[in-house]
Amino acid sequence: MMAQLRRWLVAGLLVWVPLGVTALIVQLMVDTMDRTLLLLPQNIRPEVLLGYRIPGLGLVLTLVVVIATGVVATNLFGRQLLHLWEAILHRIPVVRGIYGAVKQLTETLFSGSGKSFRKVVLVEYPHANSWTLAFLTGEGGGEIRDKTGKDLLNVFVPTTPNPTSGFFLMVPRERAIVLDMSVEAGLKMLLSVGVVTPGNGKSTTPAA
Repeated sequence: MMAQLRRWLVAGLLVWVPLGVTALIVQLMVDTMDRTLLLLPQNIRPEVLLGYRIPGLGLVLTLVVVIATGVVATNLFGRQLLHLWEAILHRIPVVRGIYGAVKQLTETLFSGSGKSFRKVVLVEYPHANSWTLAFLTGEGGGEIRDKTGKDLLNVFVPTTPNPTSGFFLMVPRERAIVLDMSVEAGLKMLLSVGVVTPGNGKSTTPAA
């Protein structure tokens, strides 16, 4: 009887825990987006006009603002305004460094032609004979290659189970192994702390 109860308990947890965690993450995202409503003047905020709060309106407002910005930025007049705005930002010492780095990272992540975060690699970390998943982000060329005399790859090693933080490493190309698994499968494995393992790949080819 106890074995049957334990089996039912585990089966129930397998249903409710993923649902609960997903609901919490979605709720956190919606609440965060709803804070954008605070940017509106108080007299035209939805909770003031309607007398009650509607969850998710901040998400809608954020999407509308982002899409409207994209419409403006893709036409000729909008591009001129964007270039003028960036020229102003590049004249501010501290701001230009932060803005330039974030802009370059954003363009790399969202550009279809970019190679960053398109491959999952296996690297030895934190010491030899201890392996972890990482994402290929670029190549350590220029001065780095000249100073070290080595062909290095830039990789991002996420922390587990929160992959939004991690470590930036430069490893020799011959010591990084490209895996067949997709980026999505790699993220699932990291989020599950290795519980969810994709099918065994056959690739042991050094990163190209």
